[in-house]
Amino acid sequence: MLAQQKQQIVALFQAALAPIVAGTDLAPTLQQLNIVLERPRDPSHGDIACNIAMQLAKPLKTNPRELATRLVAALLAEPGAAGLVESADVAGPGFINLRVAAGAKQSVVRTVLEQGSAFGRGTSGQGHHAIIEFVSANPTGPLHVGHGRQAALGDALSSLFEAQGHDVTREFYYNDAGVQIATLATSVQARARGFKPGDAEWPESAYNGDYIAEIAADFLARKTVSASDGQPATGSGIVEDIESIRRFAVTYLRNEQDQDLQAFGVKFDNYYLESSLYADGKVEQAVQALVDAGVTYEQEGALWLKTTDYGDDKDRVMRKSDGGYTYFVPDVAYHMQKFRRGFDQAINVQGSDHHGTIARVRAGLQAVNIGIPKGYPDYVLHKMVTVMKNGEEVKISKRAGSYVTVRDLIEWSGNGDITRGRDAVRFFLISRKADTEFVFDVDVALKTSDENPVYYVQYAHARICSALANWGGDEAQLVKADLSLLAEPHEAGLLAKLSAYPEMLERAKLELSPHHVAFYLRELAGELHSYYFAHKWLLDDNEPLKLARLALALATRQVLRNGLALIGVSAPTKMERAPTEPQE
Repeated sequence: MLAQQKQQIVALFQAALAPIVAGTDLAPTLQQLNIVLERPRDPSHGDIACNIAMQLAKPLKTNPRELATRLVAALLAEPGAAGLVESADVAGPGFINLRVAAGAKQSVVRTVLEQGSAFGRGTSGQGHHAIIEFVSANPTGPLHVGHGRQAALGDALSSLFEAQGHDVTREFYYNDAGVQIATLATSVQARARGFKPGDAEWPESAYNGDYIAEIAADFLARKTVSASDGQPATGSGIVEDIESIRRFAVTYLRNEQDQDLQAFGVKFDNYYLESSLYADGKVEQAVQALVDAGVTYEQEGALWLKTTDYGDDKDRVMRKSDGGYTYFVPDVAYHMQKFRRGFDQAINVQGSDHHGTIARVRAGLQAVNIGIPKGYPDYVLHKMVTVMKNGEEVKISKRAGSYVTVRDLIEWSGNGDITRGRDAVRFFLISRKADTEFVFDVDVALKTSDENPVYYVQYAHARICSALANWGGDEAQLVKADLSLLAEPHEAGLLAKLSAYPEMLERAKLELSPHHVAFYLRELAGELHSYYFAHKWLLDDNEPLKLARLALALATRQVLRNGLALIGVSAPTKMERAPTEPQE
């Protein structure tokens, strides 16, 4: 059911309630009553269920079933119910079940055709500014599959928020400070000196991937590299200049990550460097603010934050006895900056290994007492991805040295076709809840059958394109088709699924769960394929019926296209035919 139709039904309930609550304490608040409309668990009970009679029976001192009966009679008598509500009845202790009129259900086709790419979008986020941080990989190596899952989740989540009217900033936070960066520099330096993994001179903690040798070679060759933001870096060729090596290696790998993200179709609005928090004094300022707020204490030479006052299981060290900060301190400073930059909602997409930082970061933000709301920031934590290829688990990429890279996955899944590989990886990596482990089977991604979910959805889009091309008529005229002719069960299923699209998007945004989009697209594609084989649209002798069915197909194509675009997957107009499917 479309949002506008739901609003109309809520208004019908309010009108039906007005004479019933007149003279009671409920009368002044009638317009603020929370009238919830839900889908019945059993579709045979109707299209909409409402428990408002059970809610109001006690304050109105009446029997809920009797109240429901009065409400049904009053609602059906309202002039606005004509053409919208077909019937209403009372069930159980006082549930009200409504059946929506056929014409109201069929109208979704015209709504989709009129709104086009805007269908499904809402306005609930207007005036709100959200920052969604994802990937945020240390610039110490190529992006791995876990980063790919973050990229798919974060980009889809950003699009969901934009679809509801939010002003969204996609941000990449570079952890360009600390031990890992120092290890990167010493690894490249060892390679530049001619050593390799296995040599006695090779540092025990060094990174062993082939990419380290590539960086060292380019550093010695005095090449210049640039990242998507920041200053270019030129290798000095001086092996003893560890700072030059560090700067060159970080920029080199940031450039590599830029290329990986470009292949994945992900763009960021802003890049934020952890090092800038120290250089600009933001970390020191955050620590001082916490000290000034009286929520810290010193013990055994270290500075502690009273995180137990904010729900943590124990207090946490902020500044160690050697003067260095623990890793959550710059996170607190960073999120203070997010809030001060005007973002009323912040969402971090990270691996599940970050779970332990949530309580202490939020505690620090509450303790600083600058108006940051509780629960800021939100977190979407994802679990591991296991990659299978040729029936076996793949654990190592030669170039990376210890893990499968995003680039590997895209290239394998597309068999050399970057677009096809990107589509498969994006769709697969959001097709499960983030907090569940996922097995990515490259063999399935390469299949051209309904075993491959992204192919299954894209083929539904291409199938409609083929049918409309064979018809050869003016698609713009289908908005005028007689939709009252869409009365078959398969058509009812498609109409219901199209109507559910806007509500699904809103739910996916509220729950921070882009997997709902993938689930929906597979279900919509399934409805379309079933409809196609049950009713050959182009073979209808009844011309008005043919046009109505083509209009339904065209609306379905639009929603498939909208949903695929939202998750960054292409919508091909032609595809290799699945060998198991009958010819058209």
